[in-house]
Amino acid sequence: MRRVPSQPTEANRPWGLGWRSSTWFATLVVGFGVCTDLIVYSIVIPVFPFRLEQLGYTGVSALVGYILFAYSGGLVISTLPIAMFCERYDTRQTPFVLGMLFLVGSQILLMEAPAYWVMCLARIIQGVSSSVVWVVGLALLCENVPEAHVGRQLGLAMSGLSIGVLVGPPVGGGLYHAFGYRGPFIFGLMISVIDLLGRLLIIERKDALLWGVDPVALPEKDNEQPKSGSDEQIQEVQDSKKKGEASQDVQTQASPDIEAGPLKTVNAPKEDVTKETQEPITSAESRTTRQKHITLFGVVAQLGTSPRAVTAFFVTIAYGLVYASQEPTIPLHMQAEWGYDSTKVGLVFIASVVPTLFSSPFAGWLADARGAEWVAAPMLILAIPWWLIVIINGPVTLFIFAFAIQSLFTGGALSPITAELAAVARTFDDIGYGHVYGAFNLAYGVGSAVGPLIGGQIYDHTSHGWLAVCVLDAGLVFISAVLAFVYTGETSLLTRTLRLFRRKNDTTNENTPDSP
Repeated sequence: MRRVPSQPTEANRPWGLGWRSSTWFATLVVGFGVCTDLIVYSIVIPVFPFRLEQLGYTGVSALVGYILFAYSGGLVISTLPIAMFCERYDTRQTPFVLGMLFLVGSQILLMEAPAYWVMCLARIIQGVSSSVVWVVGLALLCENVPEAHVGRQLGLAMSGLSIGVLVGPPVGGGLYHAFGYRGPFIFGLMISVIDLLGRLLIIERKDALLWGVDPVALPEKDNEQPKSGSDEQIQEVQDSKKKGEASQDVQTQASPDIEAGPLKTVNAPKEDVTKETQEPITSAESRTTRQKHITLFGVVAQLGTSPRAVTAFFVTIAYGLVYASQEPTIPLHMQAEWGYDSTKVGLVFIASVVPTLFSSPFAGWLADARGAEWVAAPMLILAIPWWLIVIINGPVTLFIFAFAIQSLFTGGALSPITAELAAVARTFDDIGYGHVYGAFNLAYGVGSAVGPLIGGQIYDHTSHGWLAVCVLDAGLVFISAVLAFVYTGETSLLTRTLRLFRRKNDTTNENTPDSP
């Protein structure tokens, strides 16, 4: 982790400051962090049953379920403290690096675990490190990205989720058969080290501002080659930042070649230096210099007053629940209907993940271009029929196709929801990105934790288990679509639709001749 000097000058300017604080490097690091998290999570799932049998345990299936639940438990318990810490102390890189160290330690502990309780403890620690990625990582990304491109960059970063799920299980199984139990863990440690290097290199926006570089304010084409300022100019930027933390009414001087600090200044001629003109501070810029000292109760209370935030959290819970509810039931259903073994079921899961590699970035880009309301609700509405088609006990090709299209649309709804949360955070003075993404991670953790329990119980204790699970999931997606239609976006689709009808009625009334 880089220590920021008290007096930034050109002499102690970090090397590669431009690209290390740039939008695209932040997206790469956070996206790779998401990918690493999912690979480490899923790569060991195929080998858990064999390891437990080697250790002499029976009832392996239930034990594996509790190991998976331990991960979700660690994620849920740690989310809120991590979110409050990173916002209270206005730091991103430090917890981001510590989270990776926790992940490395948990993998070593799990690899050498001599007993079941040690394996559960290691998975709890992995859940904690996962919370760091989804809370701190997404918050860091939003702060290093122009507001107009938040959805696009979040969509690209979220692609790491699909890649991790796609790579983890087959690689884990192959490495286990080739090198034994430690094989998957060695691979996980290798990519974790690469991830750690990226987290050490990244420079937060608030630190880049000290040297007169703003990855948000500068045009993206200039992010990689920012123009350097003199020591005097950098000192002026530092002075203005200190003043900005004490008062919103700050003054600064900067070169025309630099958009420096949270206040951009246009210099007047040298002979009339006192007549400088200043541009107003934007919301994105002012957030960097504003620390948020708010209690947990205050965060919950403020977010609870926003229908947009409540809707986003409900959609997130539903997303985690519907996918997690199918994890234990799809293998049983495909085995009962078509005689598929674990290998073939794994290929079906891979086929369902591939479409999300494209839908997530596209949905994020479209959310930036048109607004989250134009993407989230339509994606969820288009997904509903496919959640019902998978009920049909017909050709397996129909099932696989419907399962893939279902994932395409449902997975595509997540990027605009994360962009919507960033927009919600900007509407509150005391709520930061860490707060909203902490709540997002908590919502997803709750959904993914209870999903397997609900799905497994329904499948085992009803006469038509698969039908019941699918109807439940389709119902949750439908409710999510209705809420997104009514509340998502600064101007929701419902509001836009009502305005359109009013205009048409007004036009019709104007064109209708008065009766004699």
